[in-house]
Amino acid sequence: MKTLVVCSGGLDSISLAHKVAAEHELAGLLSFDYGQRHSKELDFAGLCAERLNVPHRIIDIREIGRGLSGSALTDNLEVPDGHYAEDMMKVTVVPNRNAIMLAIAFGFAAARKSEAVATAVHGGDHFIYPDCRPAFIDAFQMMQDRALEGYANIRLYTPYVNLTKADIVEDGARHGTPFAETWSCYKGGKRHCGRCGTCVERREAFHLCGHPDPTDYEDADFWLDALRRGSV
Repeated sequence: MKTLVVCSGGLDSISLAHKVAAEHELAGLLSFDYGQRHSKELDFAGLCAERLNVPHRIIDIREIGRGLSGSALTDNLEVPDGHYAEDMMKVTVVPNRNAIMLAIAFGFAAARKSEAVATAVHGGDHFIYPDCRPAFIDAFQMMQDRALEGYANIRLYTPYVNLTKADIVEDGARHGTPFAETWSCYKGGKRHCGRCGTCVERREAFHLCGHPDPTDYEDADFWLDALRRGSV
């Protein structure tokens, strides 16, 4: 299955790229610059493409991103600290982000005769992000089937959609993903902060699956307090 992977540069999408390279035909990586404060993640997507010897294209949609206001990822709002599933993390939602990116990716895939577009949405995203849920994936596939009817037949490949972050770490390790060469932190500093929702989720995932975490965190122990607060 000739597959184009939407790759942010994060742990999930880079693990997915390695999975596709091992199990299918990796056509290339497609990344998006939407004005995210953690745009350094795109550098890690580029490193992944070099490592897997496939093309990498960054699509500049910053003008669109400027219109998707109200998110801590694109506006001058503070990225909250805490567990990923806390209600306050909804400030990290960028409205319709996945729908916009996937529509572009399907157009690229159709033009290049790819058979699938892969994206690394997973079960941990479901609470906060509606465009990561199975219902969205099914509806988007149906929409693309109509949009490309008679021109292309492209599958939306989401092998992690019902899995946990820990499951992704296990799968990534199985396919040789170099986790130190991935970026998760939404704050976009020199090091992973260890306190934002994505850092907490990342740290927890490595702990749950028992795989060593090579990530350099500014606060490597905060995740324990975040989990305790979340369970109260």
